Amino acid sequence: MDSIYKAEIMKRLEGKVDRMIRQIGNKVPHFAGKNGIYDDIGTDWWTTGFWPGILWIMYDMTGKEHYKDAAWHWDATLEEWFVKPTEEFHHDVGFQFLSTAVIKHKITGDQDAFRRGIEAANFLAARFNPVGNFIRAWNEDKYGWVIIDCMLNISLLFWASEVTGDPRYKHIAIKHTETTMKYGIREDGSSNHIISFDAESGEYIESFGGQGLAPDSTWSRGNSWALQGFANTYRHTGDVRFLNVAKRVAHYFIAALPEDHVPYWDFRLESLEGMSRDSSAAAIAASGLLEIADVVPAGEKRLYADAAERILKSLTENYATWDQPEHEAILLHGTSSGTTNIDVSLIYGDYYYVEAMAKLNGWKNRVY
Repeated sequence: MDSIYKAEIMKRLEGKVDRMIRQIGNKVPHFAGKNGIYDDIGTDWWTTGFWPGILWIMYDMTGKEHYKDAAWHWDATLEEWFVKPTEEFHHDVGFQFLSTAVIKHKITGDQDAFRRGIEAANFLAARFNPVGNFIRAWNEDKYGWVIIDCMLNISLLFWASEVTGDPRYKHIAIKHTETTMKYGIREDGSSNHIISFDAESGEYIESFGGQGLAPDSTWSRGNSWALQGFANTYRHTGDVRFLNVAKRVAHYFIAALPEDHVPYWDFRLESLEGMSRDSSAAAIAASGLLEIADVVPAGEKRLYADAAERILKSLTENYATWDQPEHEAILLHGTSSGTTNIDVSLIYGDYYYVEAMAKLNGWKNRVY
C-alpha cells in the first residue's frame, strides 16, 4: 500500500464512523447479522469497550471533537459494574477499560479515567493465581481456567505499572505470559484456546477446544490473540522470548491463510466446504503483525509488514461495507466460533481494522 491509499482508507473510515455514530446511537454493539443492524447488548459484556475504542482512535487521528464527545462517557458507564451485585466482570476488564479509560487518559489526561483504569487493573491483578502463575478466566466454578484471549488483557497491567511505578502489575502480567507460552502455544506456532489447571496445586490438567473445532485444532481468532498479545508483551518488556513466540505464531498464521489472506474460523478444519471466514481474526492479526514489524531488524520488517498489508487490503476491498451505507458495521464475514455468530459483523473486528489502519497511518497512541 502506498501512503495515498492508506490515507484514503482513513478518510473513508471517517465517513463510515460518522454514519455509525448516528446509526448506533446509545446502543452497546456486539454483532450485526444479515440485516446489517448491530445488536444492543448489556454494558457489562466483554465487547463493550470496542465501539468507544474506535471513537477514541478516530478522535486521536483527526482531532474532531464529535468523536471525543461520543466516546467520553463510556468509562464511567463501565465503572458502575464494580459496585453492582454481579459477577459479570472477569478477565476481560482489559478489553473493556483499555479502549475506554486508559486511552481517554492517555489522550486527554482525564484523572477520573486514570482512576478507573487503575481500578480495573487492580481487579484484573486480583484474579491472579500465584501457585499456578495465571490469571483466572471467567467466573462461576472455572477457578483454574486460562484462555488465550487474556494475552490482550494484560496490557492493562503493563500500563498500570508504567503510570504508577509499581512493578507488581507487570510481574503478574509476565508470569501469566510465561504460563501461556508454556501451555498455550505449540511448537509449530499453533495455539490452544482454553487451558485448565488445578487451582489448588497449580498443576496443568488439560486443554480444551473452546471456540475452536477441537482440543488439538487452532481457532484462528485465538491464534491472532496470541500473535498480538506476545508482540505487545515484548514491546512492554523487551524480553526477546516473547518476541520469538510472537514471530512463531505469526509464521503459523501467515502460512495457514487461504488465497485471499482472510482465515477460516479454525485453521485445522478437515474440509473447507461450507465453512465461514473470520474477518475479525484477520484484523487482529494484521494489527499484531504491524507490531512485530515495528520492532524487528530492518531485514525482517518486510515479512511482517507485507503480510499485514495483504490482509488489510483484502479486508478493505473484499470484506468492507463501503457500498452499504445502511449497514452499521465496517467488516462483513466475522465468526465467533463454529456454533455461534457465524458469518456476521463483529464490533471487535471493526475495532482492530481501525486500529491497524491507524497504525499504517502513523498512529502511536496504542493501549494494547
